[in-house]
Amino acid sequence: MKSFYLLLALVLVAPAFCQNGPSTEVLPDGRITFRLDAPEARDVQVQCESLPDAGMAKDGRGVWSFTTAPLEPDYYGYSFIIDGVRAMDLNNPLMVYNLLGSESAAHVPGPASLPWEVNDTPHGVIHRHFYHSAAAGDDRAYFVYTPPGYKPASWKRYPTLYLLHGYSDDATAWWSVGKANVIFDNLIARGQAKPMVVVMPLGYGTMEIVHRGWTRVLESELWQRNVSQFRPTLLDEVLPQVESAYRVSRNRESRAIAGLSMGGTESLTVGLNNLDRFAWIGAFSSGGLNTNYPAAFPALDASANPRLRLLWISCGKDDGLFEPNRQFVQWLKAKGVHCAWKETPGEHSWRVWRRNLASFAPLLFRRPDNLPEK
Repeated sequence: MKSFYLLLALVLVAPAFCQNGPSTEVLPDGRITFRLDAPEARDVQVQCESLPDAGMAKDGRGVWSFTTAPLEPDYYGYSFIIDGVRAMDLNNPLMVYNLLGSESAAHVPGPASLPWEVNDTPHGVIHRHFYHSAAAGDDRAYFVYTPPGYKPASWKRYPTLYLLHGYSDDATAWWSVGKANVIFDNLIARGQAKPMVVVMPLGYGTMEIVHRGWTRVLESELWQRNVSQFRPTLLDEVLPQVESAYRVSRNRESRAIAGLSMGGTESLTVGLNNLDRFAWIGAFSSGGLNTNYPAAFPALDASANPRLRLLWISCGKDDGLFEPNRQFVQWLKAKGVHCAWKETPGEHSWRVWRRNLASFAPLLFRRPDNLPEK
């Protein structure tokens, strides 16, 4: 909501920041030309995901522009900085919605083989559910992806992945930004992933953690309360609703939990402390994990291995969270807990997490002798 009012203010009181001319353009060779019509501006920069900030040049008509080098096919979030004020591209409907700072987005298209590219395949359905959370004390939504061919009246029951977003995101993030539904459509159509139901809940134990902005993550007591209170919102509220409304299996072997950043920490905290509920756990670029590991995971040791079908942890090598994630993996190994550790290229971004999901999902709900090569 804060982001919405900031955007509205820019529209109402800063007309020089609004585009009336040409919009951002993706060129055939993968370059992006950013354009902004702001003749009264004195300085304009563009901030684009995975690229250094770049100054834009103004032409005689007052249109600022900058063209990148050829980029790898993907989705790139970007914003303009106009005389020190951050603004979205108002001529571009494609956006990265975020509770603390939405951005515009540019799509550099790639081959159909990329997991996040929409193909002419059967598509699943995204369902929205709204409920009152007694655990969090608010009204909130969660989303459920059902795979192609899902029939509510069928005898068949599906495994379930609970997929968690990161800090500052909301429950829409994994499908609206991460393209999770497209990734699953493609993987299932190619026979690379088992058909599954994917549940995407709101990942906050208390919305207080996002009130007043990014500084709240530095309040350790509030952060720990946010993570710990998330557990009952998921296990006592969302999970029972899903298992009542959908044709899903209700045994631990058919449940997985995974997430990115804050959601990675929550996946580890909830999953590893509730192995009676989950057999498959994934954590992508986990952030904010309690470094007092014995306190965070008091019962975790090698005895967990027979119950853990998969513990998959990854982080980009250029991510500021790479070392904390690596240290946690070292602790797990010292405790004798089996895990798969994946060091990937990239920083703390959706470009990394889309690839993480596309690598993790094919491993789920398969027999040990039927796992794809890692």
